Amino acid sequence: MKRANAASLIMAGLSLVSPPLAADDTVHFPANMPDQAGTEPRELIIEGALDIPQFQPVLKAFHQHYPDIDLHYRNFTTLALHQRFLDHEGANADVVISSAMPWQYRLANDGYGRALNTPEAEAWPEWARWRNELFAVTFEPIVMVYHDALTERFEPISSHDDLLTLLENQREALQGRVVTYDPERSGAGYTYAIQEAQLSPRYWELVSAMGSVNTDLVGTTGEMLNGLADGDYLIGYNLLGSYARDFVRDHPQLNVVIPDDYALIVQRPVFVSRNAPNPQTGELFLNYLLSETGQRVLAERTSLGAVHPGLDGEGTARELRRRLGDALRPIRLGPGLLATLDDLKRDALLSRWQREYRRLQDTSP
Repeated sequence: MKRANAASLIMAGLSLVSPPLAADDTVHFPANMPDQAGTEPRELIIEGALDIPQFQPVLKAFHQHYPDIDLHYRNFTTLALHQRFLDHEGANADVVISSAMPWQYRLANDGYGRALNTPEAEAWPEWARWRNELFAVTFEPIVMVYHDALTERFEPISSHDDLLTLLENQREALQGRVVTYDPERSGAGYTYAIQEAQLSPRYWELVSAMGSVNTDLVGTTGEMLNGLADGDYLIGYNLLGSYARDFVRDHPQLNVVIPDDYALIVQRPVFVSRNAPNPQTGELFLNYLLSETGQRVLAERTSLGAVHPGLDGEGTARELRRRLGDALRPIRLGPGLLATLDDLKRDALLSRWQREYRRLQDTSP
């Protein structure tokens, strides 16, 4: 097996030792075994960067299909998940799922994935799988979220150009009232930054404009949403749409916007570890995620979005494509993701990001 190179181990100098998991970062579905002497439950360990409220409906539905499996799920941040996998050489979990697409692709490319040879795997769209070892199972737009208080003073935003114009024209009023990912601390934030830098000719103008209003830089979508709900921020940029959609149901003062000029789409790649302690149950779970049954749970009981080509309607990739058309920009699951983890390219992008972010901070509004 190939070993991950220094770039993935160093993570641009970040310290990624995983802290002990809190109780709300784990969920356990105990095996419900028939009363038969000598019968032992099967075990399944899943580790991911996917918050439990979003993933629990899928876990619960799977356990209802296979009640004899003792199921454990552990949730981490994207980079901590990746480092933990490397620290244990993949022997700590059967299945790994994360929105940090480059890091997931890196692990599969380095030989850590186990091939799944089932009809469901063979039928999976080619644009959403790699060598039957890595499968993108969700379809999640990256969104903006704004507080009602914003539209009490300014026009609502519906695109990146709208946001840039607002930041440039209302620099003083928006000081400290905008929040986004810190690309140095967040694998997801870095992924979005490098994709947008390639996609939008005005991206660096937007970064400078965010710096000019002293935009807060945080590590998770959850931090952004909580700050927006509390009224600390008026605008959140580049949030995971799946998390945002669930959150705003309980916070009607918040509004989700899928930008109508372009919208990044992130997919959560998942694989069974080659060194999985329970490979059979790992493969069973991955196959469930690829099945029409499992994908229907994603579409109907979560906000994660179903990829399965046989599904249509709300919560599916097909419906989102029909609604937004050419504005969708899915992050492609392929070798291009590896280039985003090259040390020199990463350092260059992060250096420019910080330079552009600070460029207008010393000029008067």
